[in-house]
Amino acid sequence: MSAVAETADRAGSGWQGRLGGVAGEAVRVTLPVLIAFGVGAAVLLIIGENPIDIYALMASEAFGSSRRIAATLSAATPLLFTAVATAICFRTGVFNVGVDGAFVVGGLAAATIGFALPAGLGFWLIAIAMLAAAAVSAFWLFVPGYLLARLDIDEVVTTLMLNFIALGLTGFLVNTVLLSEASGNNTTDTIHEAAELVRLMPPSTLHAGFIIGLVCVAAYGVWTRLTPAGFESRLVGLNRRFARTVGISIPATIITVMVISGIVSGLGGASHALGQVHRFSDGFSAGYGFTGMAVALLARNSAIGIAFGAVLFGALASAGTTVQLFSDIPLDIVNVIEGTVMIFAVVELGRLTWRRRRRSLP
Repeated sequence: MSAVAETADRAGSGWQGRLGGVAGEAVRVTLPVLIAFGVGAAVLLIIGENPIDIYALMASEAFGSSRRIAATLSAATPLLFTAVATAICFRTGVFNVGVDGAFVVGGLAAATIGFALPAGLGFWLIAIAMLAAAAVSAFWLFVPGYLLARLDIDEVVTTLMLNFIALGLTGFLVNTVLLSEASGNNTTDTIHEAAELVRLMPPSTLHAGFIIGLVCVAAYGVWTRLTPAGFESRLVGLNRRFARTVGISIPATIITVMVISGIVSGLGGASHALGQVHRFSDGFSAGYGFTGMAVALLARNSAIGIAFGAVLFGALASAGTTVQLFSDIPLDIVNVIEGTVMIFAVVELGRLTWRRRRRSLP
C-alpha cells in the first residue's frame, strides 16, 4: 500500500515536478553562458572598456539587420550538424569525439563529387555528393563503433586519433591527386555551379544547408522522443546492465548510433563544401566538431537547446569578426567567452563519464 500511496503522491504533483525540471534544466543551460559573458565583461573592464557598449555592439553586429542575421545563421549552420552528431552518441553513453574528422572526410567526398562528375547531372549532382559524403563519414565512424561494441576498445581514444588521421589523409589527397592546377596550393578545383546549394538570402552566404541542418535537428528531436530506437539508446546511456537485462543489444545500439552520427557529420561536411566554400582546402573545418560537442553538452542533448546553442556560437563567430572594425577590441574577447563556455562543457563531459563508469559498466 505504501508503494501505491507513493505513486499517487507523485501523480498528484507530476505537473509541479515537470515544471521544476524544466526550470532547473533552463538554469543549467543558461548559467554557463551567463558566467562566460561575466568573465568576458571582467576582461573588458580590466582593459578599460565598457562591457555594456561592447556587448551591445556585438548584438547589433549579430542580429541588427537581415544581412547580419543571415551571417549569424550561416556561421551556425555547421554547428547544427556537428552538435546533433555528437548528441546522438552522448545520450547513448558513447563519447564520440571524432565528429570533426567525419565532417572533414565527408566534405572532401562531396567536393570531389561536385567537380569530378559532369555538371549535366544538374540537381542529381547535389544528391550524389550528399549521399557520398554521408556514406564515407558513416563508414569512418563505423570503425570506432565496431571496435567499441565488439572489442571494448575505448572510443575516446579511437575517435580522437581518427581526427588526426582525417586531417592527414585529406591534407595528403588535396595536395597530390586532388590538387587544383588553377587555384594554387592546398585546395581542390571549384565545384560545378550545378552542385552549389542555393543561397537563401543573397548576397549573403546563408545557404540551403541551414535548412538541412534544421531538418536534422528536428529529426533528432523526433527520434529521441517518439521512436523505440531513441528510447532504447537513451536506456543504454542510463544503464547498460539494465538495458541488456530487458533484451536490448548493446553492441548493435552502439554501432547504430555511431553510424547515424557519421551520416549527420557527412551531411554537415557536404553542406559546408557545396554551400559555403564550394571546394575543399586545408583548414576546411574551423574546429566545428569540437564546438558542436560543446553545444551538445551545454544543451544536454536537447534538440531545442542545440538549435539555440548553435545560433549563439554562430552569433559570437559572426559578430567577433566584424566588431574589430568598429572598436579597438581584439577578436580574443570572443575566444575568452567561447573558452569559458567550453570549460563548462568539459565539466559536463566529465560528469557523464563518471556516471557511465558508476552505472553502465558491463
